Amino acid sequence: MLWVEGPLSYVEQLCVQSFLDAGHDVTLYHYGEVERVPEGAAKVHGREILDRDEFISHGRTGSMALFSDVFRYHMLSKLDRTIWADTDAYCMRPFNTETGHFYGWESEHHINGGVLGFPQDSEALAGLLEMSGDEYGIPFWYSDGAKAKLQANIDAGHPTHVSDLPWGVWGPHAVTAWVQRTGEDKYAFPREVLYPIPFQNRRHMVNGRKRAMAENWLSDKTLSVHLYGRRIRQFLASRPGGLPDEGGFVDHLLKKHGIDPHAAPIPVKTAEVEKEAEQG
Repeated sequence: MLWVEGPLSYVEQLCVQSFLDAGHDVTLYHYGEVERVPEGAAKVHGREILDRDEFISHGRTGSMALFSDVFRYHMLSKLDRTIWADTDAYCMRPFNTETGHFYGWESEHHINGGVLGFPQDSEALAGLLEMSGDEYGIPFWYSDGAKAKLQANIDAGHPTHVSDLPWGVWGPHAVTAWVQRTGEDKYAFPREVLYPIPFQNRRHMVNGRKRAMAENWLSDKTLSVHLYGRRIRQFLASRPGGLPDEGGFVDHLLKKHGIDPHAAPIPVKTAEVEKEAEQG
């Protein structure tokens, strides 16, 4: 896990605690000061994996997802039999892998890397490392027209930086493209295992009247639930007290793991939060 700096909210605390309670060793990498980390999780400076002073962020959203993508690929290349998990991945059951591969479909089109494991000799991992080492590269899976446009920008002397490309270019889009290119997509779990609740239904996890609907997507094969961190935090922050509904799915999980949302509040609402709340 990676949390660049700052205090964890109850959403991240819940996810960290879920892995601890499942019996996993948890390492939270960081670069600045981090606070409110659940007891039992090891805090390790990110330079142990990737020594960086500057961090790539997404141009439109300011999200650190691009840097997080790079970081996880380097981590997996250095640590054998290790599984990466985002701080919005809730652990339902212990993770195990016989091959070192550990990832799953999030939709009909994409394999997500929010929970990710590769053996160190994975061809896909090697490709992801090489690709993410070039901030002005052209994704090989882009259409001919898109590649021609990016190449024209390079030829004109103003190449397009990865931060100005569409969301997910070094994340789910890249993971999907590389594992399909190398044939490692055969190891991908079906959607119900790691990403059972669809993005468009993410708010069901907060709504007290829709807990049953949220849980209907889960099965005895479900190992993790993606809480859609940035989006769910924005939505929660727009609500009274920044809290989920009493009796909802997230509320149930908080109580199960002994997480007090009042002690680790989500940062106050911003204009971006209000926009997310309006757009859904």
